[in-house]
Amino acid sequence: MSPHVPAPEGRFHLPTTPKTARWGTLPHPGSSPVLIVRDGETVTVDTVSHEGILEDQGRDPVRFFGAYGVAEREVLPDARAIAESTLERDPGADGPHVVTGPISVTGAMPGDLLKVETLSLHRRADYGIVSSRHGKGALPGHLPAPDTADSAATRRLPSGTVSTFCTVEADATARPVGVIPYGTTGRAARFPLRPFMGVMGVTAATAHPLSTVPPGRHGGNLDVKVLDTGTALYLPVQIDGAGFYTGDPHYAQGNGEVALTALEAPLRATFRLTVLKGAAARRAVGLIDTPFGESDTHWIAIGLHKDLDEAMRAAVRAALTFLTSRAGMDAASAYAYLSAAADLEISQVVDQVQGVHCLIRKSDIGELPSDIPVQKGEFMSETAVSPDCSGTKGTP
Repeated sequence: MSPHVPAPEGRFHLPTTPKTARWGTLPHPGSSPVLIVRDGETVTVDTVSHEGILEDQGRDPVRFFGAYGVAEREVLPDARAIAESTLERDPGADGPHVVTGPISVTGAMPGDLLKVETLSLHRRADYGIVSSRHGKGALPGHLPAPDTADSAATRRLPSGTVSTFCTVEADATARPVGVIPYGTTGRAARFPLRPFMGVMGVTAATAHPLSTVPPGRHGGNLDVKVLDTGTALYLPVQIDGAGFYTGDPHYAQGNGEVALTALEAPLRATFRLTVLKGAAARRAVGLIDTPFGESDTHWIAIGLHKDLDEAMRAAVRAALTFLTSRAGMDAASAYAYLSAAADLEISQVVDQVQGVHCLIRKSDIGELPSDIPVQKGEFMSETAVSPDCSGTKGTP
C-alpha cells in the first residue's frame, strides 16, 4: 500500500539532512538553530527513522531493507544520507534517534510554555521495523533470545539485534494496517496504525547534550502514543527561543513499547509552535511545570521516573496539580475523581526513565473557570523533576 505524501503543509519545510539533524543526542544551549520561526507559525518536518540505519543493522539501509525485499528506489534518500554521513554519535553512550532541530521560536523565554500542536502526520514509506536489542526491552535476559530463528519477517543480525519487518496494507475497508507475518501457513498479525512522533521537546538548559533516550522535563522521548494528529503538547521553555526538535517517528505503538521499539518508520509531520506567557500559560495548564498534553477529548497528565511506580505517582500528582490549579477542584474531590473516572496508562517501560500518562476526560470536567489562580499549586514541589526524572528537584 504505497503512501500518498502530500506537499508540505506548513509555512516552512524542514528536511532532515546531516546539516539539520543530530544523531543520538539532543540539542543543547550552544546548538545553532537550523530554523527560526515566529510565534504561531507552522513547520513541516520530514522525519527519519533510525531503524535500518544503525550500526548494529549494518548502517546501510539499502542492503538492510533489501534483505526484506525492499527495492533500492523505495529506500528514502534522506535515510541513506544520514547513514552515510559523518554525524557524530557514540553508539555506546548516545541514543539511536535521528533528531531534527533545534527550531528557535521568536520571543520564547524561560518561564514560558511552548505549545506544540501536531497538525498532520503522513507516512513516507509503506514499511517499518520493530526491533529488540541489547536486552533493553521489558524482558531483559529473556528476549531477544540467542536462538531466535529467522522467518519471513524477523531476522537475527550478527550484532544480536532482532528486527521484525512490517508492511502496511489495506484492510477490507481500505484502511491502512500494519502486518507482521508469522509461521509457515501464511498467517499474519494485523493491527491498526496510529502515527505519532515519539520525540518532541525543547532544549534543556544543561551544560552538555543529553542522550535522546530518557525523557524529562524537556519532553524528548516521551513515547506517549495519544499525542497524535490533532493534539497539543505543552513544554516548559528553558532557554531563549525554546529550541524545539522532533524525531523518532512511529506508525503504531502499544502502550508499554515492550520489545524496545514501536513500529518505527518515517513521517512527514506538520506542527504549529505557539509561545504562551504568564496568564495565557496558566489558562492552558494551570500551574503545571512538566510536559502536559491535550486532545479534543482529554487532558493528558504525564509522569516520568526511573521507577514505574514513581512514574505513576508523578502522573497522579500532575493530574492533581492541573485539576486543583486550573479546574478549581479541591484536592480531595480531585483525588476521588481520578480514582473513579481517570485512566492511567503506561506510556513506555524501555527508555531508562519510565512513563505513565493520565487521561482526564474533558466532558467530565466541563468548561474551565475563566479566572486564573495565582497561588502556588499544592502539588507543584512534588511534580518538579530533574532532567533524568529521578524525582529530585534540580537545575533543568
